[in-house]
Amino acid sequence: MSRLESDGFSAADLVVLLLVCTGPLVRGYPSGLVTDSCGDMRPSHSGASPQTAPSPFTVTTGQRSYNLGEDVKVELLGPASTLFTGFLLEAREVGSQTPVGSFAIPAGAAQLLSCSQKPNSAVSHTSRFRSNYIQVTWRSEPSGDMKAVQFHASFVRNYQTFWVDVTSPVLTFTNGSAVGSTGASSTPSSTSTPTTTTHNTGNGNIQPSPLANSAGSISSADCGVTKVCFSRPSNCDPAVSAACYFMSATLLPGGAAVRYEMTGPFEGYVSFGFSDDRIMGNDDIYICGTDSNGLVGVQHAFSTGQKAPLILPLGNVYNITASKRDNVISCSFTSTNTVSTQRTSGFNQTYFLLFAHGRSSSGQIQIHSDAFSSTDKIDISKPLVVGKGACPPIIKAHGSLMLIAWMTTGSLGMMVARYLKKMVKGGKLCDKDVWFVVHVGAMSVTVVATSIAFILVFSYAQDWAGGAHSVLGCLVMILSFIQPIGAMLRCGPQHQLRNLFNWSHFLNAVVIKAIAVAAIFTGLDLIDSTNEWLMKVMGGFLGWEALFYIVLEVHDWRFKHTDSAPAQLESALVKGDGLLIGLFFLGNLCFLVALLVGIGTS
Repeated sequence: MSRLESDGFSAADLVVLLLVCTGPLVRGYPSGLVTDSCGDMRPSHSGASPQTAPSPFTVTTGQRSYNLGEDVKVELLGPASTLFTGFLLEAREVGSQTPVGSFAIPAGAAQLLSCSQKPNSAVSHTSRFRSNYIQVTWRSEPSGDMKAVQFHASFVRNYQTFWVDVTSPVLTFTNGSAVGSTGASSTPSSTSTPTTTTHNTGNGNIQPSPLANSAGSISSADCGVTKVCFSRPSNCDPAVSAACYFMSATLLPGGAAVRYEMTGPFEGYVSFGFSDDRIMGNDDIYICGTDSNGLVGVQHAFSTGQKAPLILPLGNVYNITASKRDNVISCSFTSTNTVSTQRTSGFNQTYFLLFAHGRSSSGQIQIHSDAFSSTDKIDISKPLVVGKGACPPIIKAHGSLMLIAWMTTGSLGMMVARYLKKMVKGGKLCDKDVWFVVHVGAMSVTVVATSIAFILVFSYAQDWAGGAHSVLGCLVMILSFIQPIGAMLRCGPQHQLRNLFNWSHFLNAVVIKAIAVAAIFTGLDLIDSTNEWLMKVMGGFLGWEALFYIVLEVHDWRFKHTDSAPAQLESALVKGDGLLIGLFFLGNLCFLVALLVGIGTS
């Protein structure tokens, strides 16, 4: 330093000299005047390279097509925790690097640039810009030979971190046709609970969006006219009934984008999907649910079977709205993603529609509490009202066999062994007591029917279905096999352990019966499309059977503890038991027929 000073240089002169020498190497533009970058969209940051990882920032539009001279809303959007300090935005025809159209901007937030000597053909940041969101308006040329347009943007987070040429979905030129939804915001009624309207960026972050519609406006209007609708109960209107599970799909003009809606009573999430076979697995699905912060958003996922679905990038999804109010969760969005169960096919194919809903925990969806599917494969480009799918015949056969086994033959076998020994006392059939032959025959039919029902449903699902019904069904099957094996290995009537066998055999039968009834209830709940009518009939049967067991137990107690006039009383009690059991089975058959008819029409 002393030598420089001796040569006439001061410390201040040295600082100025360094700035002059290094200044040309730093060509950042905090002012946003970046016309030098119009062509390659690349900031002039010496020594820094664009990020190769996907950009956390997105470019979206409020519609998927445009007409000459039409205004299009354009959003630059990032996660709530990630701000960009600079940007450059242009509109280009697909396949071209020349900007088209002109922009209008909000005051103070951005500035207009002239790229390729075209006034207002680009937008960039201004000094001290720091935000994760900005909205601008683009206007197409008032005349000329226009083509499909795509918006291109570059985002700068800091000097070393920036993303180049992030693109929006393609905007098709309609040449005078009607355009898609502009996404104008609607205001909730002053008497309603305010709707939480959100925009999901596709990376799990949710935040308010000025372009969002109110999700509470979902209704069955235009079902079968302009959109495909699928609901439970059938033909319900979510705008009228809070108990309506509903989804719709509307193919927008141009045929490249579809507007989806879904809503239902809030548990944690509602979802719909596209399937080849009406069975969960290999399905393209969308989920409307709450995240770990309780915010409502949309997720895109792929079902891999009876496991939690694989969450996918949201892809080309925009104009998202989501809300939860009055205990109803709703989501609407527009997508240009291909619908595919193999990730290769497009919009022109047909699929079964699936709808499922259930609880979520810390933003993770749990196994659905209920699901239903369409009767036939659907082409979402053809508006119609979709009917809820009928229960497959093999599932109906499974349910019917289980009802017959545990409402008739199983009950008959148990009652004969406990109450009717005295009715046929001394009677023989094939050198065996009559009651024993009837008991073994009835219970054998029960085990065979249960086994066939189990095989049928397992061959249909070809996988573990999960849920309480599957667990209960497996327990019934296991214990039903153990019961006859234990009976064949029983000790003789005079053996000291005979009493142990009698009690274990009796208790196992009671446990099987209780689990079988629980399995029937959970099974009926899965297929009951009649406002829980099947569940109510089954509840009536359970009460009917419990009543007769109590009455028969009282009769049996009286028979064992009455000493006066034993012969006459015994005869009267035996006849009474016979009449009670006859009446029981008459009512039992009525309940069984009602349930079988309900299953047949489900």
